[in-house]
Amino acid sequence: MGTFLSTVGFLLLLLLSHYGGLTGATDAEHSLRATDSHTHRHRRHHGHRRGEEFEYSALSCRAYSASLDEFGAVGDGVTSNTAAFRDAVSQLSRFADYGGSLLFVPAGRWLTGSFNLTSHFTLFLHRDAVLLASQEESDYEVIEPLPSYGRGRDTDGGRFISLLFGSNLTDVVITGENGTIDGQGEPWWGKFKRGELKYTRPYLIEIMHSNGIQISNLTFLNSPSWHIHPVYSSNIVIQGLTILAPVTVPNTDGINPDSCTNTRIEDCYIVSGDDCIAVKSGWDQYGINYGMPTKQLLIRRLTCISPDSAVIALGSEMSGGIEDVRAEDIVAINSESGIRIKTAVGRGGYVKDVYVRGMTMKTMKYVFWMTGSYGSHPDEHYDPKALPVIQNINYQDMVAENVTMPAQLAGITGDEFTGICISNVTITLSKKPKKVLWNCTDVSGYTSGVTPEPCQLLPEKQPGTVVPCNFPESPIPIEEVKLQRCYTRRRHM
Repeated sequence: MGTFLSTVGFLLLLLLSHYGGLTGATDAEHSLRATDSHTHRHRRHHGHRRGEEFEYSALSCRAYSASLDEFGAVGDGVTSNTAAFRDAVSQLSRFADYGGSLLFVPAGRWLTGSFNLTSHFTLFLHRDAVLLASQEESDYEVIEPLPSYGRGRDTDGGRFISLLFGSNLTDVVITGENGTIDGQGEPWWGKFKRGELKYTRPYLIEIMHSNGIQISNLTFLNSPSWHIHPVYSSNIVIQGLTILAPVTVPNTDGINPDSCTNTRIEDCYIVSGDDCIAVKSGWDQYGINYGMPTKQLLIRRLTCISPDSAVIALGSEMSGGIEDVRAEDIVAINSESGIRIKTAVGRGGYVKDVYVRGMTMKTMKYVFWMTGSYGSHPDEHYDPKALPVIQNINYQDMVAENVTMPAQLAGITGDEFTGICISNVTITLSKKPKKVLWNCTDVSGYTSGVTPEPCQLLPEKQPGTVVPCNFPESPIPIEEVKLQRCYTRRRHM
């Protein structure tokens, strides 16, 4: 079918909704099944066969569902389906006020350029569905730089829109049965390396100025640049993701929460040529002026491989501030550093109230790394008097083996990094460690129960005992948000 709803059918559905025939989806199984029943009576009227019911977990359930192939899409890996995706989202957006909608992507290889998402909407990928990102620049609109950055990250000026994009949305779910979104980034990487790009590379997902975002149970591959970028948004759940990119390709960060509030990232496996998770909030004077921090961030049960970057990086773009970051149950394998704080003169802003515990690391260059000289700037107009504040950084209950250097901690002269606490940490060195194991300048704090012995700027507190660092007991709001059980039906293909 070219379009899945006739005008009469659409009006009929609105009438059913108005008079109670189509109920809004809830977490109650009976109500959800009743919703499906009403929805599929309508769909059978239009000649669709009733198909297999399936269950999924989401922040919100939907009253209506449709399949991508109903919009003329062809899953052969060759045919462009950009128009089909755009048409599907446009048609389904009409149900935002009537219980929301779900677009089911069936098994197949679905080539597409960029398309926008809508509110009260779920994109669901079958386990054998692969979204293939177009490699043609013409399939990506050029949009303005982020106001907190002032320019693109790769080049001056604008940037290519992401594959999946949304702005000013409410209640967006991107999920599936571990289906795949493949960025096919190799041509973009080559152009970037050769300096041939006029605009910043696209991301796989960017959602801006939005509230209520879920990204879950999917595999992401080979993004041209960052994989997942929520920015200026709140109430975000990211869970159950596998993110894979070549470890030799720069800027293929896994997940980058940027000027976001109340975010939960959990149960993810990431292999990357850059930071597995990079926490950001704007760049120099642009981030300072925009003034939107990242705060209330929970990261747990993360496994990361990143030979040339960090498992969790805070910064370097942190000029709007980063605060109340909690990370626990983290596994790092063959990575450059465990937790890295990156900043510079001119950044301004702050990184404070960071709490990390329960981290296991194997084959690391550094366990702890802080630097105040990560000095790239968007332009020459930054304020050299804008100094960052780094304070109350807490690490506890960690084990690391095959480590080249336990810590490289370098603050800024005249702008000391303060309140560092490292407790109950055992580090086993590699066969050829650095001669200086702890290199500390312009930092202060204390340690407790740490091996090998830390630097003098981090003296042991109460020798012979282990004094725990702080870790908040009260949860952040997103920690207590539970997903609902949702049901929908799919046609037999």
